[in-house]
Parts: sequence; structure tokens; C-alpha cells
Amino acid sequence: MEVEIQSSSQGQGVVGSEQALPRAIDQENPKTPNKLTLIPLIFLIYFEVAGGPFGEEPAVQAAGPLLALVGFLVFPFIWSVPEALITAELSTAFPGNGGFVIWADRAFGPFFGSLMGSWKFLSGVINIAAFPVLCVDYLKKIIHTLDSGWPRHISILISTLVLSFVNYTGLTTVGWAAVLLGVVSLLPFIVMSLIAIPKIYPHRWLSLGQKGVKRDWNLFFNTLFWNLNFWDNVSTLAGEVDKPQKTFPRALLVAVIFTCVAYLVPLFAVIGAVSVDQTAWESGFHADAAEMIAGKWLKIWIEVGALLSGIGLFEAQLSSSAYQLEGMANLAILPKFFGARSEWFNTPWVGILISTLITIGMSYMDFTDIISSANFLYSLGMLLEFASFIWLRRKMPAIKRPYRVPMRIPGLVVMCLIPSAFLVVIMVIATKIVYLVSGLMTLGAIGWYFLMKICRKKKIFKYSIVEDEER
Repeated sequence: MEVEIQSSSQGQGVVGSEQALPRAIDQENPKTPNKLTLIPLIFLIYFEVAGGPFGEEPAVQAAGPLLALVGFLVFPFIWSVPEALITAELSTAFPGNGGFVIWADRAFGPFFGSLMGSWKFLSGVINIAAFPVLCVDYLKKIIHTLDSGWPRHISILISTLVLSFVNYTGLTTVGWAAVLLGVVSLLPFIVMSLIAIPKIYPHRWLSLGQKGVKRDWNLFFNTLFWNLNFWDNVSTLAGEVDKPQKTFPRALLVAVIFTCVAYLVPLFAVIGAVSVDQTAWESGFHADAAEMIAGKWLKIWIEVGALLSGIGLFEAQLSSSAYQLEGMANLAILPKFFGARSEWFNTPWVGILISTLITIGMSYMDFTDIISSANFLYSLGMLLEFASFIWLRRKMPAIKRPYRVPMRIPGLVVMCLIPSAFLVVIMVIATKIVYLVSGLMTLGAIGWYFLMKICRKKKIFKYSIVEDEER
């Protein structure tokens, strides 16, 4: 596969988006791969971000019913919508695999492109490692031998390998699987919400919480943040989308509405229909609420839905990580072999393999602090992403943007400042161990960039051809 990348110094004139992108030309396999269409893309975005209302319950525990409802109503406008708008503009302006790595590279050069890639990749694969464990945790309720020991370790390994193989068979397969998993995992919540209607007491929605229960703002904001985040992850798949200039904005619009409704409807239903101690609203409480509202059968159905949701989350996020590595190879940030594609399925098998191996290694660790550190790195990446967005408007004002956020630069700065302030708050309240681990990971990412620069200079590995004097 020969890869040619146009100069990143473009932008002085009217430049087509296809001119500013890494372009892969497969001379041995000229067939056009199947592209993602609107519906599968919507559900992939849905699983990148949410995967269902699983995990929203701690917001009620932390701040009471009213503030939880207000949070899920308001937070999308100050976080999800800006992130989705930025993703829509930049993914249509630079519709190539790599997404946010391309944006940082074009805005600030290869060092920041590499740093962005390292931050986002590390945070991604560490989060992916949680999903096979989650699947086994649900299965152990039926198969008790999976609770500990070698049966648990083997089941985590097998589930990771099987789910990774599904990813290897093609992005269109993963996309339509996401549609099926999304519909089936949401059905029990629709049923629960309908059954709950005659049992709802609207005054419960206005409760500020129980007396004597102290509000946990850290838990509250983190719950909102991580349930409404990662809209930009799908940008790494932009090169695999059919007519991305039209499909991306539509898919993001529908996905934002769909995701918010999927969170709010069950939350309104359960708060209104169930009266329990506020401290009972732990992650997974929706399943207990379903039993109170309709019976044991609905609780089991929601738990099965959680299992299916975990599979969807794994597939969507593994796809993003794998195609990100391919994009970084096309930008010559990584050696060329990182972008190798399968002859059978035309998928980035090296990216899938590397992501899977790291995921397997992380699955057997007690990595609570590492996950927090990965989230910290993701926050750093988001700050760099906002800066890239603003700077690209200034640096490349004439580049073709099929979708353009309808604001001038001052308005865009204000739009980005609000979520940026929230990111800073999240980072300030992090623990010392998170600062330490995040700092070490960042130093490793910087060291990796200079190692790759040496390897490129000494021609230790083959790299894609890039017309950029900085590399």
C-alpha cells in the first residue's frame, strides 16, 4: 500500500478537503470497501458515547432527583452539543481516518498530532478493557464458576478475542451489529417506562434530595461528564463513511437527540414511580427499579440489555482505536505497517491486534487509578482539540467545510470556553496518584514521538510519504 499525504502547510487559498488529507491508495486491491451509511453510523456514535442509560443512576445519589434531571437536560447543551458541532465541522473538512489526530496535526504540527494520538489512544484502550470484564460480571450471575479464579480469567480472554474477531470482519458488520444491539438493549427501558406511567408521582421530580444526605458534586459532575462524552471518537472512522460531508452532520444530530432521550425517559420514569432511599441510586439501580415496577422478569431483561450494551461499547470503541492507529500511520506519525489492512475484510488488522493485546493485558489489572488517569489524559486531549478547532478556523479560513458551525471566531471561543472550564475543574479535583500516572503517561507519549522521529531519520521502519519539513 502506497500512501501519499499532501502538505500540511496548505490553506492559503481555496483548498478542497480531500487535498488536506492523508490518502491511501491500494494498488493491489483496488476494490472500494463497503462504507458506513447513516443508520449504522448513528448507532456507532450512540455506543461511543452511551450505550444506554446504564450508569446514569449515581447522579441521583449524588445530588437528588431534581438536579439529576436538570443535569441531563442542560449538560448536553454545554458539553455534548459543542463537542458534536466541532466533530461535524472537522470530520467533514478532513474526512480521513485519524480524526482528532489529523486536526491537531494540521493545526499545530506533527508533535501535537502525535501527542493527541497518544493521549486519546491510551484513554481509549484502557476504557475498552472494562467491557469484557463487565460482560463476565453479568454472566457470573448465571454461571457462578465465573466469579473468580482461572474460569474467570479464561472467560475474559475468550470474550475479548471473540469480540475482537467480530471487529476484524468489517466495520459495516460492526455498524449493523450496533443497530441490533442498540434496539434490543433499549427495549426493556421502553417497556419499563410505559409500565411506570400510571405509577408516576410528578412531585418526586422536584425533590432536591433527602435531608441529611450530603451532595457529592465530584460524583455528580463526573457522572454527567462520562455519560455524555466521547462524541469525537467516531471521527477516527471518517474515511470509512459513505458521503461523510452529508452523513456526519445528520448522524451526529440524530445521535445527540437519541442519546439524550435514552437517558431522560427512564430517569423520569424511575424517579417518578419508585420511592427509595437516595443512597440506593448506585450504578445498576435501574435493574432493581425494574423489578419494583414490573417484576423479576424485567430486571433480568435489563441485565441482559446491560450485557449487550457492553458488547456494543466494546465494538464501537475498538473500531475507533484501530482506525486511529491507521490514521496515525497515514500521517507518518507511526510506521507504515500500523496501517496494514486485511486482504479478506479490508480492516486495519494491526490496529485491531495491538488494541486487543493491550486490552487483554489491562483486563486482569486492578486499574481504578489508571482509568482515572486515562480520563485525565482524555481531558487534556479535549483541550487540545478545542484549541485545534479554533486555530484551524484562523489558519485555514478558506478550506472547504461542507458543514460549518455558524459562528465567527469570537463566538467559537465562547462556545469552547464553557466545556474547557468544566474540563479544568475535573482535572483540578483529581487525586495525586492520577497526576502522577498521567504525568508518566504524557512523558512516555513525548518520548515516543522523539523515538519515532529517530526511527524515521535512520530509516529503521518504512513510513508514509509526507511533504512536511517538520517531520
